[in-house]
Amino acid sequence: MGARKGRAARSAGSWVGAAATAAGTAVGAAATAAGTAVGAAARAWGRAAGRAGTADAAGLAAGYLLDSVFGDPRRFHPVAGFGTAASALEKRIYRDNRWSGAAFTALAVGVPALAGVAAAAATKRAPLARTVLVAGVTWTVLGGRTLRRESRTMAGHLDGGDLASARGRLNHLCGRDPSGLDEAELARATVESVAENTSDAVVAPLFWGGVFGLPGLLAYRAANTLDAMVGHRSARYARFGTASARLDDGLNLLPSRLTGALTIGASPVAGGSPRETARVWRRDRNDHPSPNAGQCESAMAGALGVRLGGRNVYFGRSETRPFLGDGPRPSAAHLRRAARVSGTVGVAAAGIAAGIALLRGAARR
Repeated sequence: MGARKGRAARSAGSWVGAAATAAGTAVGAAATAAGTAVGAAARAWGRAAGRAGTADAAGLAAGYLLDSVFGDPRRFHPVAGFGTAASALEKRIYRDNRWSGAAFTALAVGVPALAGVAAAAATKRAPLARTVLVAGVTWTVLGGRTLRRESRTMAGHLDGGDLASARGRLNHLCGRDPSGLDEAELARATVESVAENTSDAVVAPLFWGGVFGLPGLLAYRAANTLDAMVGHRSARYARFGTASARLDDGLNLLPSRLTGALTIGASPVAGGSPRETARVWRRDRNDHPSPNAGQCESAMAGALGVRLGGRNVYFGRSETRPFLGDGPRPSAAHLRRAARVSGTVGVAAAGIAAGIALLRGAARR
């Protein structure tokens, strides 16, 4: 009896051992299969992310070329459509306080940003569609060709002594009251606007497009448009526009400094010296009341060898700005040089943005 019990125990132990071995083998196989599946999924995700980064880079470059060739769309401009929608939203939620302004900014910027996120997710594995979409959006949010054209048009009016046409054209570039401006002041206003908008309308959207792709392009253009609409100081927007103004300031901190640095490198196309431009930039860039405009304007002043700043008259108010740069006040000739600098900076910024997008894609592989 004892022998039979021993044999039964050994037999049971053998079965338990065999079952444990089989279970261990199955668990190991399952773990291996799961690890293989996870690894394959990670590699597939990485390849998709890499393709998305490449598509973003190609789209940014193509969009910059489209803007350089065609300029702003003449009809049905999406940015104008956004401005109309934002105006309608403002009328609904406007209250003379900062909380209402913050809600307005969050909605008006958040919706385009979320649309960009959705579009980016939908095209992650469709690189051709992603490239075309990024190119189209980049084209619509840039304003480089239009900016350069306006500068050259103003130069033509000033060369011809047509101050009436020059004054009538200034509102295409900035919101100053042109009625009392002479040739030198019209030229100064144009140079300052070209310098600042090279950052706002070219470098900044490209930069954020490189960093975040479609959401970056759309969110930045929305924020910058809101700043132009409600971010200025006035009785209506002193509190309501604070959030939009602060958001735009924050988004332009890096791009404006990049614009200043690129302007230093581009100064020879205007007959300037990188060393002298850098000297003026370092000395004067923080004198401007704006945390960002002084970066661009001081570099442009150094590149052109002119003096910017002075009294700016807007409709209903005036501001006195510190002088930036050394030399004479700008003239018509300086407007053409400013356009060349702006174009050169734009090409460099497009290359940098494409490089950032490629690095972003490689980092996610």
